[in-house]
Amino acid sequence: MTADSDTPRPEVVEGEAGVERAAAVIRAGGLVAFPTETVYGLGADATDPVAVGRIFAAKGRPADHPLIVHLGDPGLVEAWADVVPPEAHLLADAFWPGPLTMLLWRSPKAPDAVTGGRDTVGLRVPDHPLALRLLEAVGDGVAAPSANRFGRVSPTTAADVVADLGDAVDLVLDGGPCQVGVESTIVDLTGGAPVVLRPGGVGLDRLADVLGDEPRLHVGPAPERAARAPGMLAAHYAPRARVVVADEAEAATVAAELVARGDGRVGLLAPRVTDGLPPEVVELEPAGTPDEYARLLYARLRQADRLRMTWLVCVPPPARGVGVAVRDRLARAAAAHQR
Repeated sequence: MTADSDTPRPEVVEGEAGVERAAAVIRAGGLVAFPTETVYGLGADATDPVAVGRIFAAKGRPADHPLIVHLGDPGLVEAWADVVPPEAHLLADAFWPGPLTMLLWRSPKAPDAVTGGRDTVGLRVPDHPLALRLLEAVGDGVAAPSANRFGRVSPTTAADVVADLGDAVDLVLDGGPCQVGVESTIVDLTGGAPVVLRPGGVGLDRLADVLGDEPRLHVGPAPERAARAPGMLAAHYAPRARVVVADEAEAATVAAELVARGDGRVGLLAPRVTDGLPPEVVELEPAGTPDEYARLLYARLRQADRLRMTWLVCVPPPARGVGVAVRDRLARAAAAHQR
């Protein structure tokens, strides 16, 4: 569902009064979109399979695609996970609250509706004051994928949520723009050594500082029905515009070739101003450093759609820190139009 002028829209609330309203909606089995430091989440009571089922219906998400459970207190991990290895304590101490999700062996508390029937569960403590107060008010885990239609661009403002989901969500808690801008890093701690299943807001170098060694980064997409965690499918995070990833040196040439094809408007997104672009190319405001690029990425992809671009040539940031996550998202956005 996409909200427009004729579509009923959810109520949008702010601040402390909004937190209490949102918590009451979740406790009653409803859906609340709420802010985190990464993206806006679509939250439901993680212990209520019926409420969790509403998440999948609202997003159009495959029912066996697992969700992340958001917690207001790291101490709740012991209730949701059957085994908590030493690495989990190290990572929680270093990065929680923050953009890190740990995949652990589930406890009986985690329902199949959340885990997709798998023996593992993803857990994280978000770093946003409204999110933490909401989780504290709910009093238990909240299952929350990104608050958008499945496979599309994640929302980083309350307005994005309303535009994507309309009244499929019962309430939107507005906490302003998200500060990290891409989803959490997911680290699998169920094997012999930590493995990063999805790069995100915590870079591999920071994980290495805590763990002693840089964890292996899972390479390649998961089969559609075998993804162990969110964001592992080959095609994801896609705007309507067709994303083409290009190196800085070739971006102007690629854009010119697309203009010459004459089959739609061409845009360009890069860390810096790009020289030599044809006048027909719409150059979006440069995205800057890897951290800035991550914070602005989804807003720029949505801007491309508002400008009715057919093609968006994207020059990725350097592969360091959160730049690895940005490159991952651009690759998956590009793959969405290659299937």
